[in-house]
Amino acid sequence: MTLRSRFPIPALLAVIIGVCSHGHAQESAAVPKPTLANVPYGQHERQVLDFYQATPDQAGKANSGKTPLLFFIHGGGWMTGDKANPDFLAKCTESGISVVSINYRLIPDASAAGISPPVKACLDDAARALQFVRSKADEWRIDKERIGGCGGSAGGFTALWLAFHPDTAEPASPDPVSRESTRLRCVLAFVPQTSLDPRQMQAWIPNIQYGNHAFGLGSMQEFLEKRERLLPWIQRFSPYTLASPGDPPVLLFYDNPPNLGQPYKDPPHSANFGAGLAEKLEAAGIEHEINYNNDYSRMKWPDLFGFLLEKLKRNDTR
Repeated sequence: MTLRSRFPIPALLAVIIGVCSHGHAQESAAVPKPTLANVPYGQHERQVLDFYQATPDQAGKANSGKTPLLFFIHGGGWMTGDKANPDFLAKCTESGISVVSINYRLIPDASAAGISPPVKACLDDAARALQFVRSKADEWRIDKERIGGCGGSAGGFTALWLAFHPDTAEPASPDPVSRESTRLRCVLAFVPQTSLDPRQMQAWIPNIQYGNHAFGLGSMQEFLEKRERLLPWIQRFSPYTLASPGDPPVLLFYDNPPNLGQPYKDPPHSANFGAGLAEKLEAAGIEHEINYNNDYSRMKWPDLFGFLLEKLKRNDTR
């Protein structure tokens, strides 16, 4: 049975984004237990991750017993959410792909600590967690060159940000974690936002009221009024702005086809985000696919998991 048939898009998005309760998720599938749970990668109580070790298949055994890894970032608008994602984790580990799922400081945590803009803490934590995981590659039997990112909504945004942001590794740092790369081999993202530019977002989705919270602002109107002053931060944190030639391949999922410039019933999860980003990726020569409403007829993979298997388990460098 393919992942496509096991996980129709609405149900899968509910699991990935984290909008369903843990109780509901547990009823639909056995919950895999982490190999290592609540491993700290920082000092804050939210800076913890779970590690799920897969059994190496023949390809993994040929690679010193190391497995590729999916680095999962939960959604929730950077305001809520948790690292649990049982269904998808089981499918990965059964296929020889280990999984790390992270928690990170949320915007309220960052605001309370005086971090400005607060979204910086969310993104910095994801980068640090990825570096920490790479620092454990030998101990956890992970192939650090085969790490893909995955997430829904704000988690998908963060995965795209990691994929397109310049590597923040500091090779000369005395801290071994800081010496590790923050780059990803591929990204699988569900209904992600792709920009935090309020002007660009409203051009794509006229009825959107989103993103001001990432900068500690109370309204979209205030966000628009302060856009010019915030523009350096907006550009630093927007996947659309950061995407450039040589970035890793991405597969995006949305529940309906795009209609750029038109209102959308669920603006923060509009497919217009994907369509807008796709124009930039096409111009930059970045491999990408966008799946609308679970339609695989025009895709090169039979299901979303085929993408992960190809990108994380083949033997070349990409």
